[in-house]
Amino acid sequence: MAHRIYICSAEGNTGKSTVALGMLDTLTRRATRVGVFRPISRSTAERDYVLELLLAHEGSVPLEYDEAIGVSYDEVHADPDQALATIVRRFKAVEDRCDAIVILGSDFTDVGSPTELAYNARIAANLGAAVLLVLGGRVGLGRGRSERLGHADARTADELAQLTELAIEELAREHATLLGIVVNRADPGRLAEIVERVGAAARWEVDAVTGAQTLAEASVVVWAIPEDPFLVAPSMRTIMHAVDGELYAGDPDLLNREALGVVVAAMSMENVLTRLIEGSVVVVPGDRSEVLLGVLTAHASATFPSISGIVLNGGFPLSEQIERLIEGMEAGLPIIRTALGTYDTALAITQTRGRLAAESQRKRDTALSLFEKHVDGHALLDLLDVASPEVVTPLMFEYGLLERARSERKHIVLPEGYDDRILRAAATLLARDVADLTILGEEIEIRSRAIGLGLDISRATVLSNHDHVLVYRFADEYQRRRAHKGITLEQARDTVQDVSYFGTMMVALGLADGMVSGAVHTTAHTIRPAFEIIKTRPGVEVVSSVFLMALADRVLVYGDCAIVPVPTAEQLADIAISSAATAAQFGIEPRVAMLSYSTGESGSGADVDKVRRATELVRERAPELAVEGPIQYDAAADAAVARTKLPESDVAGRATVFIFPDLNTGNNTYKAVQRSSGAVAIGPVLQGLNKPINDLSRGALVQDIVNTVAITAIQAADAS
Repeated sequence: MAHRIYICSAEGNTGKSTVALGMLDTLTRRATRVGVFRPISRSTAERDYVLELLLAHEGSVPLEYDEAIGVSYDEVHADPDQALATIVRRFKAVEDRCDAIVILGSDFTDVGSPTELAYNARIAANLGAAVLLVLGGRVGLGRGRSERLGHADARTADELAQLTELAIEELAREHATLLGIVVNRADPGRLAEIVERVGAAARWEVDAVTGAQTLAEASVVVWAIPEDPFLVAPSMRTIMHAVDGELYAGDPDLLNREALGVVVAAMSMENVLTRLIEGSVVVVPGDRSEVLLGVLTAHASATFPSISGIVLNGGFPLSEQIERLIEGMEAGLPIIRTALGTYDTALAITQTRGRLAAESQRKRDTALSLFEKHVDGHALLDLLDVASPEVVTPLMFEYGLLERARSERKHIVLPEGYDDRILRAAATLLARDVADLTILGEEIEIRSRAIGLGLDISRATVLSNHDHVLVYRFADEYQRRRAHKGITLEQARDTVQDVSYFGTMMVALGLADGMVSGAVHTTAHTIRPAFEIIKTRPGVEVVSSVFLMALADRVLVYGDCAIVPVPTAEQLADIAISSAATAAQFGIEPRVAMLSYSTGESGSGADVDKVRRATELVRERAPELAVEGPIQYDAAADAAVARTKLPESDVAGRATVFIFPDLNTGNNTYKAVQRSSGAVAIGPVLQGLNKPINDLSRGALVQDIVNTVAITAIQAADAS
């Protein structure tokens, strides 16, 4: 039977989706198949964006949208009992495919009836799901008031305690089991007080028949997540729909940026400039072209706030000359045109709520970060009795990397700051507190691009690789280290301004703990400075690489698949020993298979002999290692084949570290396994250097960059 958790609230607009996303993310750390179910859909007219967000989460069970929905509000109104029966039936079909399932209660989007919580409690009881109750830390929501402008008032601890008592009474009447309480969007300055008061209120049990209250034997676990204005800020795309507008000019991708305030620019330009605020949407009358141009100029200026977008209201056409001027500015800033008047435009914007949807990376990162910081995920999993799994899925392994890196908190330099993937990865890493970051590039350009993409990299250091002080310092050191090669100081100054050399010098001199590059540059460009400056660890003859191959149920190590084209027997032994150490570093018990086209003594030839000699060298240099070779891949990986070919071997059929005889074999094999089995290939992870430098594939995805930074941080921690 799947572990089930029902997330519901006593009212609308509590930010329940933040808790649901955090819960789903937490469950995927232990459960291999986590599903999502929505008993009552928000609407039949449009798709439920919260459900789509959860279904799109990496690691959740692949479900069709319609499979994850029980019934509509209309079906509940028509016949509540029949609707409940349908919900249970449809839930069972989903549950059969899951080890754990997150059930997201209704959103009070229909009538907001007080009985809605009772019906949710009834559903939870019939599904056998424990309830995680979400209480809203704000009042005045959903009543046409602008939350973003601070008009939603914080609830006091006493008010939340009263709400807790009412909600618990409702749950008890329907025989629902309360697992815990999350107060979301709570007053940041009163979190401890809120947890204490709500926890005290939650200790009273209510008799479902008499209504009498008695003190419970065990207290209910309570967490409080603080208010974050960004999570309720609407995106420019949402605003465009709210004002029934169209994108007149600008980059469509920047419509995903959130608007943190509203400025109505129906005044002279001098007065408009004093009212601009960071991240705001500016409403400009369509017949005030001088104000429009002034706002665009202010946005481009480094001395004024960066805005999220402009809404031209009134439906007035712009002159051809003004259109040409805007086109030539190439600002990228979204300009939306609407036929509404100034008052109606401003009203529509202020009444628009933000939403946690799949297209907003920053909101997703923010929501997960808030949940991780303020809700004890391990305690929550223990309450649900979700045991640690015997298998390790790719997602579990990735979570393990992030948790280890977070605990070490190392400083990583990212030289390729002009690549959007780097900025997106940096935003995620910073939001999740994985590492401290330095991004190379001109600060105004890097930060402006991040803001335009709707990313928060404010906690990163942005450093120019042409910084005069550091260039002179690095050049002196580089010239000293490379003087034997005839490098002059002038040559050194030119060299260290290359981003790869600049980043490597930061690592060499202790200004950063590690470097990750290669999203734009070649492998050679990334690692050549490391060969010259960082050099290899004592006892290591060759720098090599491995891929961490996360299969469906375990993680294997493949080496070398990226660096050494045709290793000698001595180099092959070195690669094997380094790869075994890397495996152990990431919690993989090393059992080393030295691969060849022949197993044991059955074959001969130069290639087989090289592997045989390398195996002997491994046994001499690292007698504690479990190693077998030469051995074919099937005998190394498949227990049935191993029993036939090498029945006495401790490695055959159980290998975790696969050492390929050459780069051609290794590179093609890892790609074949990746594409044919759906394995996640993490790497290449460089090994053998004195300090960690890691290379990215030029096709790297954002998550690949996140993983590689986490790996680099772990390597740096182990080396320190």
